[in-house]
Amino acid sequence: MEQTRGTLNPKESHPAIHSALEYYNSIPYTDLVIWQESFSSNALAGNRLGEICSETLYRLMHDKPVSDRYFLGLMWTIKSGREKVNKELEE
Repeated sequence: MEQTRGTLNPKESHPAIHSALEYYNSIPYTDLVIWQESFSSNALAGNRLGEICSETLYRLMHDKPVSDRYFLGLMWTIKSGREKVNKELEE
């Protein structure tokens, strides 16, 4: 199978991982703990997004490996949630 320029190599990280990592590092630890609690609570209720994000954030906070796919999904979820809260506070 021929690989195109738009296909990641098997060991290549997604280029957006760098900005996602910057974003992660900008989130205060106390906020991460609150997100972890929220994701865990949703996971207990059977929410699939909560299950995946809870485990991914747990792994990050305990220096365990996380794939770029999971990391990007977690950062997108947290960023979207934070933006929604900020928008509601402005109203």
